[in-house]
Amino acid sequence: MKVCTDACLFGAWMVEVIRDNNLNFSNALDIGTGTGLLSLMLVQENDIEIDALEINENAANQAIQNVSATPWKNKVHIYNQSLQAFAPQKKYDFIFSNPPFFENDLTSSDKNKNAAKHDSTLTFDVLIDFIKNNLTETGYGAVLLPYHRADYIETLLEKQSLFIVEKMQVRQSVSHGFFRTMILFSNKEVEWSSVKEMSIHDEERNYTEGFKGLLSRYYLAPSIPQGGSYSTK
Repeated sequence: MKVCTDACLFGAWMVEVIRDNNLNFSNALDIGTGTGLLSLMLVQENDIEIDALEINENAANQAIQNVSATPWKNKVHIYNQSLQAFAPQKKYDFIFSNPPFFENDLTSSDKNKNAAKHDSTLTFDVLIDFIKNNLTETGYGAVLLPYHRADYIETLLEKQSLFIVEKMQVRQSVSHGFFRTMILFSNKEVEWSSVKEMSIHDEERNYTEGFKGLLSRYYLAPSIPQGGSYSTK
């Protein structure tokens, strides 16, 4: 499976939000882990144990191989099953997901692609309901969404008495409209909630400083500069 830019951005953003706000999670659940990317980004920056679900057998096997090749192989546990079949014996401090999200868009003839990119196997309603029922009392959740579905998710969160803590709206470039939204939410209302914006590319199609600042620690190239900032509304 390919690793997409917005998934990398989502993982790096979660790590930064956790660090900047001194959040401490002992365990987490990754729903729809794919290659295991998000779990590996989180576990290398936090002392945490992660259960990771993946419905696709080939993807789950690849995630197992990827995790096994890292120093965190005892910290990330891959389960090849659907969310609907998963019956956890504990609640989680943090639940995150890059879910299948192209609901009602054109589907592919490839069933595996449909399951990965569309909500034919997992709807937002089921996802948010599961997160609500399996978070600890002080737990947090995070999702990566298409920008045009954010209002719907926010409605579901409100119905479940979940509170938005931070929202990041993402553009492909400074000349584009928003195409992704990343939302961190909690069982408890907090005082430091915020809405931020980021562009991946600048006017000359170079990566912005904010984007490079988030992703630099995950790249091998030492020339990627540290730092960067967000614009806050």
